[in-house]
Amino acid sequence: MRTVGVEEELLLVDPDTGEPRAMSGAVLARAEADGPGRDVFERELFGQMLEFATHPQTDMAALGAEIARCRAEAARHAAETGCAVAALASSPMPVDPSFAASPRYRWMAEQYGIAAREQLVCGCHVHVGVESDEEAVAVVDRIRPWLPVLLAISSNSPFWHGRDSRYASYRSRVWGRWPSAGPTGLFGTPERYHRLVADMVDTGVVLDEGMVYFDARLSARYPTVEIRVADVCLHADTARLLATLARGLVETAARAWRAGRAPADHDVSLLRLAAWQAARAGLAGELLHPVTLRRQPAGTAVEALLDHVGEALADLGDLGPARSAAAALLRRGNGAQVQRESLERTGSLRDVVALCVRLTQEAPGVPQPPGDRCSPGPSDSPGPPA
Repeated sequence: MRTVGVEEELLLVDPDTGEPRAMSGAVLARAEADGPGRDVFERELFGQMLEFATHPQTDMAALGAEIARCRAEAARHAAETGCAVAALASSPMPVDPSFAASPRYRWMAEQYGIAAREQLVCGCHVHVGVESDEEAVAVVDRIRPWLPVLLAISSNSPFWHGRDSRYASYRSRVWGRWPSAGPTGLFGTPERYHRLVADMVDTGVVLDEGMVYFDARLSARYPTVEIRVADVCLHADTARLLATLARGLVETAARAWRAGRAPADHDVSLLRLAAWQAARAGLAGELLHPVTLRRQPAGTAVEALLDHVGEALADLGDLGPARSAAAALLRRGNGAQVQRESLERTGSLRDVVALCVRLTQEAPGVPQPPGDRCSPGPSDSPGPPA
């Protein structure tokens, strides 16, 4: 059974104002003091971010439990340093990001200028085990049209520094400013894949292989396909669903490759449109259907994804839980919908952040009361659309 691991980036915020705080160094020091070598937290591009990575898991319930545990530990370490963590893919509140101290990050700041400074965004990366580079490239070629549906499911960045972006996932639009980011054409063979990556590094525009930010790529560190398209999910149970669907996509693609079925030859320009539509609408509007690339209700596209990976999920014992989780998500809404509903209810972006801080630590399957109410200030309501 294929292993799955999840990397989540979390936002560090002031528990009173909701504004991001550059506290990653203190939080990481506290985590190290709590148990040297035990925790899985890492520094990210900005001091206002904290990343964790789960262990590889084969059981999705165990993976979901580990995601919840890591979030809870991150929240505890943050609280001990006077801040809080929120699974927000962008900051609803205004912020002046602070680059973490690292030669790599200094190079990125100098190379990319304002495009790098505006990258205070939090994503979720899913690693799914593969047997070889041949299988990995076959998978990357075959999952391309389905990745926008994963983006729509995860969408959790409607607000951008005090403004409503009018997108469900504005993070993905900001992330797309990196010169190597986005969907890819068909590779066909590992040789073509690795040749392209090497050529990209040789241009000097990117620093190394780690900065080749394809929506799905071969991991340089692990025998996995790394799916990088998603926002960090507000709810831990959505992160588990995302990982379940990612493994289903990889297994379905590998079976199609072994059976000799060719990948869909969608042009990259059309895949970019599908990704844009997913970022704009999330689950609240229409998506481009992964097969026809024509507009369909988001629920129809999610159902098409479940049908596409249904046989693999059934064989893995994940089909029932995945269908239940997807139905619950469509009823409740994803992070973008929850954030907008909170703002409509309270009129306060600080209240939005306070709610997201609580939901970040919510135990999957345990209902919670409405979000905490903070006193709105004069700069607390959203400005004009970004």
